Amino acid sequence: QVQLVESGGGSVQPGGSLKLSCAGSGYDFWRFCWGWFRQAPGKEREGVGIIGAAGSTVNYTDSVTGRFTISQDNAKTTLYLQMNNLKPEDTAMYYCAAAPGFRVSATACSALRLRSFTIWGQGTQVTVSS
Repeated sequence: QVQLVESGGGSVQPGGSLKLSCAGSGYDFWRFCWGWFRQAPGKEREGVGIIGAAGSTVNYTDSVTGRFTISQDNAKTTLYLQMNNLKPEDTAMYYCAAAPGFRVSATACSALRLRSFTIWGQGTQVTVSS
């Protein structure tokens, strides 16, 4: 069964940290574009951090650059998102998603339309408040 399962969300105070995990199964996600997205209430879903094909490159949205780090485990079946110095505006549902068939760089992955990411996890909630 092809699936992505996120975990690690929670509630933290501003300045705190969280590490999200996305366990992939049934497919070699690491060969293609996969990464993290988020959606806050009333806002469109946006890309947060994307890993390009074979994990060769990484791209982040400007608002998280320097604070968030995306990585894979050695088996390349789990995707992580280390989030430091969290801000209230980071509050959102975070999703892991993959774009099968797109073996391109992280920059090119980030330029893909959202509909190109056809495999999604169920999401994990991140809430940042004092």
